[in-house]
Amino acid sequence: MVDPVALQFVLIALATSSEEEMDSKVLAQKIKAGNHKAFETFFDTHYDSLLRFLISKNTSREAAKDLIQKAFIYIWEHRHRINPEKSLRAYIFQIAYTRMLNHHRDHKKFNTDESVPNRQTNHTPEDTARAKDLEQAIERAIEQMPEKRGTVFQLCFMEDFTYREAAETLEVTKKTIENHMGLALKDMRKALKQFQ
Repeated sequence: MVDPVALQFVLIALATSSEEEMDSKVLAQKIKAGNHKAFETFFDTHYDSLLRFLISKNTSREAAKDLIQKAFIYIWEHRHRINPEKSLRAYIFQIAYTRMLNHHRDHKKFNTDESVPNRQTNHTPEDTARAKDLEQAIERAIEQMPEKRGTVFQLCFMEDFTYREAAETLEVTKKTIENHMGLALKDMRKALKQFQ
């Protein structure tokens, strides 16, 4: 039996995603036309999630910031190529991801000295400890996945990409993304059994 509350969340997410898709098309059209304010909005909306994503791929904070800045500059300088029918968010992630792969290849080592900063909350110490354990279990589960599967999981589950956007970002088919997500969710369920 389907949980009615979960069903409501799914319906809200679907409605929101179609509104967001419409807003992102308008934003892409404005950026293509050279609208600085639209580009600033796009930058502000996606900078933090790009930074978290690149850091989660063992990129130092400074290198990640540099790669992201270059990716946004590339978008702006080549804005005439923007296709408003395709996800601009997927495009910026694809550019940043490709640049990150090139950076790691060129530097031949991964910097694991920096981690994602902790967020401050008003939880009890028990809540904080449990959340920390859960976060570490999720990170371990992702690390144990094959690289592509872990990347797909991070994009779709943690960065809230649609399967289509993830497919565009990683330059694979939507079906490949679906397969990776199915396997990733099985891995995650197994790894997080103790938290259920």
